[in-house]
Amino acid sequence: MKTIRSLSLIVLLFTSSLIFSQSEADRILGVWQTGSGKGRIHITRYGDKYGGKLIWLREPNDANGHPKVDDKNPDPGKRKNPKLGLNNLLGFKYDGDGEYEGGTIYDPETGKTYKCVMTLKDDNTLNVRGYIGISLIGRTDTWTRVKD
Repeated sequence: MKTIRSLSLIVLLFTSSLIFSQSEADRILGVWQTGSGKGRIHITRYGDKYGGKLIWLREPNDANGHPKVDDKNPDPGKRKNPKLGLNNLLGFKYDGDGEYEGGTIYDPETGKTYKCVMTLKDDNTLNVRGYIGISLIGRTDTWTRVKD
């Protein structure tokens, strides 16, 4: 009977730590405005990973009044896709201490995809670093949470 109680306690503690860890990781969820203020990204969780979608543009239409498209995409078949709704953050895993790693960021203004790490500085500030090769060679943009 003591063994069953001990085992139950271990399972309970393990489950509690997973739930706490997940809620800590989910602090990144929500809508974020890019540093330039040109766009807003909605970050969501899918499975055990995090990603984001472009949901707002300061200037959503081109000079002719048509919705902007992903015309710089290296895949010719995707160049007519609208920029709004574009998944531009993919594959991030929470690594603890506010760090999200292992993902990529797509820049629709250049058509380039970069490795990326995101660091949640506080509940309203997210540093997003895109880089080539090693993270020392890259650029960091500071995003701000959009309040409802």
